[in-house]
Amino acid sequence: MNPGESSVNQCQDGVRPGGDVDWDDQAATFDDEPDHGLRDAAVREAWAERLAGWLPRTPSDVLDLGCGTGSLSLLAAEWGHRVTGIDRAPRMVDLARAKLAGRDAVFLLGDATAPPVGEQRFDVVLVRHVLWALPDPERVLRHWSGLLRPGGRLVLVEGVWGTLSPVGIPADRLTALLEPFASDLRLERLSDDARLWGREVADERYAVVARV
Repeated sequence: MNPGESSVNQCQDGVRPGGDVDWDDQAATFDDEPDHGLRDAAVREAWAERLAGWLPRTPSDVLDLGCGTGSLSLLAAEWGHRVTGIDRAPRMVDLARAKLAGRDAVFLLGDATAPPVGEQRFDVVLVRHVLWALPDPERVLRHWSGLLRPGGRLVLVEGVWGTLSPVGIPADRLTALLEPFASDLRLERLSDDARLWGREVADERYAVVARV
């Protein structure tokens, strides 16, 4: 979720922890944000176009961490990908299961920093607006890369939100964390595409796709 300025506290390296946000309480209204629920056709199409460029063209195993109500999981499943979604908020997981009922998707209650997937490995680890909230992003990124099959890819959608008290992780910081163990890094700036957010935005929003 895009963080509110009052929901996080500052910490080092441009990353702020979001542990004080009760995402279970947010579940009922989570999809009201245009880029969360993707209810607007133009917003949905914009995310579908981006996701099509980030995911493999053939059906693949996608791990959606911090999946929320499953909006991106649904787009992936509609293209034939097999989706495993993880979220720590029970109500979010319930809504995701309902949203993708009948699809090739499973949703599990768990922590994105240590997903409960056992020995299963994936072609894609997809993470949107989660890394900014974690206190040790380098360790988490390495763990996520270990969940990938050879040649798999990390798809990370992040940003720095707000102007008075910005929260998030800058793109240069994230790419620096990835460079020691990832290859073929691709950075896409997303701030200028108002369709993704349902409005014009002035803060830093971006996606990084990295093969490991």
